[in-house]
Amino acid sequence: MIKQAIIPLAGLGTRLLPLTSVFAKELLPINGKPGIEYILDECIEAGIKEVIFIISKKKEMIKKYFYNDSFYKKIIKKKKDKRILKEYKKILKYKKMIKFVYQNKPMGTGDAVLKTRRFIKDNFFLMLLPDDLIIKKNCSKSMIKIQKNFKSGVIASMTVNKKDVSRWGIFDLKKKINRDNFFVQNVVEKPPIKKAPSNKAVIGRYILPKSIFKKLLKQKPGKGGEIHITDAIRSLIKDNQRFIAHNFSGKYLDCGTMNGYIKSAMEISKL
Repeated sequence: MIKQAIIPLAGLGTRLLPLTSVFAKELLPINGKPGIEYILDECIEAGIKEVIFIISKKKEMIKKYFYNDSFYKKIIKKKKDKRILKEYKKILKYKKMIKFVYQNKPMGTGDAVLKTRRFIKDNFFLMLLPDDLIIKKNCSKSMIKIQKNFKSGVIASMTVNKKDVSRWGIFDLKKKINRDNFFVQNVVEKPPIKKAPSNKAVIGRYILPKSIFKKLLKQKPGKGGEIHITDAIRSLIKDNQRFIAHNFSGKYLDCGTMNGYIKSAMEISKL
């Protein structure tokens, strides 16, 4: 069973400026709750016991959010507020399962994954991208079940508009397993429209084999001068490592842009 998850958090969130000029985007409230807590709750519900946050020195605010014990103890002693005590206990629960590693240069998702190498114990682990919220059904839980059945890597997938393929990692299907799951033949990072193998996009949930670290150690920078996790996955597929694309049944919310962030708050408020 998969017990570890990693969450890359070192990005500066420039698409959410000016808010992110002073505030970590992952702590911005979505319907009164920091975005990162939705991701953590998804992990907990999926059976994850340890979460590794990849942050940078510029994102120390995230670490402080979970380690602000003296502030809470003083205010709880003074105010005797049950709501504040409840919030503090919730943060303590999160804190027990979180480790921090640093990625101080923005070298891409592959580089972020590589920073966690010494902490990963089992043969497979979960990665979640915090800009991508999936509500109504736990995508990570469904993917972990698929991984257990097939002993393969798994990526969350969604059909996107053909004109938007250059925003995503795009994959090509090899073989249908059932209505919602397919073996992947190839994956390309943000291809131009004319070179996209399909309009099937990788959404921010991955179950990755530990063997990916060997690929990442040797991998050269790709598009934009960054180390992309999609390039490492493609290399593993060429070595006959199986990856399954899972068409998740939850509702996808893009919190990485201002328009998407506003829409996400509206959608979650309806739950």
